[in-house]
Amino acid sequence: MTNGKLRKQALGPRASVEQIAKLRAAGLRPTRQRLGLAAILFGPKDRHISAEDLHEEASAAGIRVSLATVYNTLHQFTELGLLREISVDGARTYFDTNLGDHHHFYCEEDNALIDIEGASISVAGLPQPPEGTKQKRVDVIVRISRR
Repeated sequence: MTNGKLRKQALGPRASVEQIAKLRAAGLRPTRQRLGLAAILFGPKDRHISAEDLHEEASAAGIRVSLATVYNTLHQFTELGLLREISVDGARTYFDTNLGDHHHFYCEEDNALIDIEGASISVAGLPQPPEGTKQKRVDVIVRISRR
C-alpha cells in the first residue's frame, strides 16, 4: 500500500467543507472522530441510524472510534440540533438526519424507520401539558409489518 492509501484508511471518509462548517456553526471543534462520523451521517440523503450501526460503519470505513464516543457524539449532535433522536422502544433508539416535520413508520421485522413526510397525520385531543411546561413536539411512530 502507498502512504496515501494508508493515510486515507486511517482517516476514514473525508468530511466535506459543508460538514466542517456545520460542526463549527454548532460550536463544536471539528475533531478527526467528529468529522469522520459527520461524513458518514450527513451524506447526500437523510437517514436513520442507531449508535451501534454507526459504530459498525465507522469501523468498516477505517475510523478508529469507541462505541462510547459514538454515543457521546450522537448525543452532542442531537443537543445542538444537528440530529433528531427517535426512541422506538426502551431498547432501540435511532438518530435522524432529517430535521423537518415528519413522522415515521417502523417495520418491526427489519428494525427500519421509514419517513412519513409532512403534516399528513392529524393528532386530535392532546392533553394540555402540566403547568409550567410547554409541548415541544409530537412524535408519531406507526408500527408496520411485512404481509
